[in-house]
Amino acid sequence: MSPELTEDEMRQALFGDSEQLTQDNAPSVQKPLPNIVDTQSTKAVDKKKVAKAFTPRLRVTLRVGNEFEGKTYEMIHEADTLSTLLAEQDATKVARKKFRFVEVVSIKSM
Repeated sequence: MSPELTEDEMRQALFGDSEQLTQDNAPSVQKPLPNIVDTQSTKAVDKKKVAKAFTPRLRVTLRVGNEFEGKTYEMIHEADTLSTLLAEQDATKVARKKFRFVEVVSIKSM
């Protein structure tokens, strides 16, 4: 191939013959659609699909208390994420609102 191609030669190399291009771009005739519009049933179907969607969850078990080396309680927090780090941070943040000392015991998938 020559290093200096004309614009037409480049178009032909990339897209083929220009005659085929003009035929492909011709507007197609569409048949008229019936005037029946059923928007509510499609929205209801979409909502049902979204409602049934799987949400990943992790169960974080914490040991919490207000006294240092004193009585502790076991607290369970469910996080809607797959990231164990985010689940741990979320559970710790919630537990710190009520308790002074928080220790993460386990993080399990549900």
